[in-house]
Amino acid sequence: MAKKPIVSLKNYGIYSKWNSQSKEIPELIKYTDIIPAELEIEFGYILHIQKAKGSLIKFIIDHPPFTNDSDEIAPPFEGQQYIQSNDYYFFLGDTLWAPLEDKIGKWRLRSYIDKEIIADKTLIIESKSDE
Repeated sequence: MAKKPIVSLKNYGIYSKWNSQSKEIPELIKYTDIIPAELEIEFGYILHIQKAKGSLIKFIIDHPPFTNDSDEIAPPFEGQQYIQSNDYYFFLGDTLWAPLEDKIGKWRLRSYIDKEIIADKTLIIESKSDE
């Protein structure tokens, strides 16, 4: 029987700019679930995953309705990646872009291993006038 992965939510909130091509995860700037609507702000969560090397982590980001380049409502963001070690840190998040008005609201971030949910966090993007 395969060992069950050990997963902990390390932190969530606002992060330094993340380079998705790098193995480095972003640095936490502020621990919060309320994110100000600012251009290029990076937000999300970091998971610490142990005993899951080779497993496939799948993720979904549900976001407020906004249109894509084809003027259609953008679907949730989805993706997957293989866990590279038995002591793995995984960042799931996004960056805000113009126009900001249609990004305001709840962003639900979920991660799964073997169809089992391992993290589910909702972050709220608020306009600066709401603060």
